[in-house]
Amino acid sequence: MPKETMTPRERWLSVLNHKKPDRIPMDYWATPEATKKLLEYLQCDNINSLFNYLHIDPLITVWPKYIGPPDRSGFIEPPVGSNVNVDIFGCGFKEISYGTGAYQECIYHPLAKYKTVEEIEKNYKWPSPDWYDYSTIKDQIKEKEKYPIQCYGSEPGWKYKHLRGDEQAFIDFVLYPEIAHYCIEKIFDFCYEVTRRIYEAVPGKIDLTYVAEDFGSQEDLMYSPTLIREFFIPGMKRMIDLAHQAGSFVFHHSDGAIRKIIPDMIKAGIDILNPIQWRCKGMDRESLKRDFGDKIVFHGAMDNQYTLAFGSVKEVKKEVLDNIRILGKDGGYILAPCHNIQVVSPPENIVAMYRTGYENGWY
Repeated sequence: MPKETMTPRERWLSVLNHKKPDRIPMDYWATPEATKKLLEYLQCDNINSLFNYLHIDPLITVWPKYIGPPDRSGFIEPPVGSNVNVDIFGCGFKEISYGTGAYQECIYHPLAKYKTVEEIEKNYKWPSPDWYDYSTIKDQIKEKEKYPIQCYGSEPGWKYKHLRGDEQAFIDFVLYPEIAHYCIEKIFDFCYEVTRRIYEAVPGKIDLTYVAEDFGSQEDLMYSPTLIREFFIPGMKRMIDLAHQAGSFVFHHSDGAIRKIIPDMIKAGIDILNPIQWRCKGMDRESLKRDFGDKIVFHGAMDNQYTLAFGSVKEVKKEVLDNIRILGKDGGYILAPCHNIQVVSPPENIVAMYRTGYENGWY
């Protein structure tokens, strides 16, 4: 096996600058339940020992410390029961178990009852970037110089659905566009200022900024390209420009069949496209690499719907080799699962993914 000549950060930055690293970087996304199961299987004491054992190149994600109002539960009227967590937007979340794992699901939508922008302005208080202490970020990256550092940037459509409810949010884009425009712009404004202050707190230290939006389903876009261009891309472009001005690359996440909108995302300035769900319609790896491989880096592509969860070790190894051959040709690829590894995925499959990537990802 060749000797490593780069740190994880150097490896990521080499790929992001469209150069060949010593080997293909490998990232890790998983649910807590899946991580616990993998730690037990490998008899690793902690996540860092797991990363070292499997030669994973993890991102370090930073976020300022919350120092704002201690209780946002006043937004919840009437009370929705016990064990409800209220975020800074006043959205109520409850842990829902699905048998093999649990997720925090939004069960209270504070803006669902309003019919006009004027009602929202009169009755709702938007969160403030002043509710955070940004000085804590320096300590979060201390002695982590060998790892790439990432901050969360924006994902306003996701938060808008929490504020209005999924069904109402989709209706708004067609029937109540003034509400959608108003709220999404407010969310973008909040995200922009928080992100700007993060850059200011640690100048030149944020390697990647997460600018995301879930546009795709299994078969097609969930919004028309026209709606995406009207409601999302202007704000995303503003976030992307801010990141680039700070010397940060832009990590764009969008699940599903998003082929139709990729050229727009590239034009807006994204640097990394995740998660590359290649089993979705129009997302075959060969054409993505052919058409966009000279413009963006691909991140993910290890199928989480079948291969990692239900495939054999042999199928996992084959998929890794295919991804390296197709997406990793001449650089431009970071090996990772397409979204969080679920607890139903056998540990043998996860280990096979990373071992195969390490053994065969050298340039």
